[in-house]
Amino acid sequence: MNQDPNLLITEIRRERTNRAWVRGWLYLVALLILAIVMVGGMTRLTDSGLSITEWKPIHGVIPPLNDTEWLEEFAKYQQIPEYQQVNPGMTLAGFKVIFWWEWAHRLLGRLVGVVFAVPLAIFWLRRMLEPHFKPRLLLMLAFGGLQGAIGWWMVTSGLVDRVDVSQYRLAIHLTLAAAIFAYALWLARGLAKHTAAEAPAGLAIFAAMTTMAILAQLFLGALVAGLDAGLAFNDWPTMDGAIVPTGLDTLEPLWRNWFENPKAVQFNHRIGGYVVALLVAVQFLKSMSSEVDAPHRRRAAILLILVLCQLALGVATLTRQVPLDLALAHQLLAFGLLGFSVAHWRGLTGAVPVRSAIRLRT
Repeated sequence: MNQDPNLLITEIRRERTNRAWVRGWLYLVALLILAIVMVGGMTRLTDSGLSITEWKPIHGVIPPLNDTEWLEEFAKYQQIPEYQQVNPGMTLAGFKVIFWWEWAHRLLGRLVGVVFAVPLAIFWLRRMLEPHFKPRLLLMLAFGGLQGAIGWWMVTSGLVDRVDVSQYRLAIHLTLAAAIFAYALWLARGLAKHTAAEAPAGLAIFAAMTTMAILAQLFLGALVAGLDAGLAFNDWPTMDGAIVPTGLDTLEPLWRNWFENPKAVQFNHRIGGYVVALLVAVQFLKSMSSEVDAPHRRRAAILLILVLCQLALGVATLTRQVPLDLALAHQLLAFGLLGFSVAHWRGLTGAVPVRSAIRLRT
């Protein structure tokens, strides 16, 4: 059936405008998630995560407003093992410092929920979302809610029998944040105009493997942070004086060493970094040797530069015994590497066609 060309052009323009709005919104969400991660990293590095011992989704937005409320909040913190065993001499002024980091982390979590949910409802009601896109956004909303629950689940692990949070729960919390961040970028990148043709399937599969490896490496890095494993064995390229140190299998059963033995956890994180660098290097070589468009090759080259910078930053962080600035930079670049890997992978798969144009042609 023939369609009015002017109507077709109008529909395509409208769809592209809608996509631009949705894409910008998803990039904003990704940026806010990155901010949450960085404040969360600061919260972990300053041991601030247990300063707020209750979860109040609505009332918790308002911090203590007077001396009485501050003393009440401090009294709650004084009841947990972290204060009693690690910070028994902490003053109210010192408590306020760690409180504000945790409060800011939780406030950003609430903010990203609002920034995601409200525009989603507006776009949905104004019919600015393509049908195939709606369930993907609902999935992202569900994962965001789950992330909030996991955050509180993580905090509760340090309120009774421990002086810090469980490294298992910390790793799950960070990895899910990274996955949501990556998914937001994947969706946004899919709505962008692609200037290069779709690449061979083999390259896209390899790019997917690289992205998954980076996610796994973030999980391993969270275990290192949870166990403070980066504060020990600060030599490189050896570890404890050897390429493969002893003491990697001291716990029973053997699998516990991967998650609970600080020496094994740091060693695994080192090996994970080498694996990611190798995958990125092979991807670069495959891109350079194949007949793909220039944008694909440029992204592969930039990804290689990023991973080499991340390796160097990781070594500097380790050998200098995890100073705050280098540790935060290492985390920031890790998410930058993940985001660019997602963009590269999505770019290799080609653009999503404008659905309204397809409907008008049929």
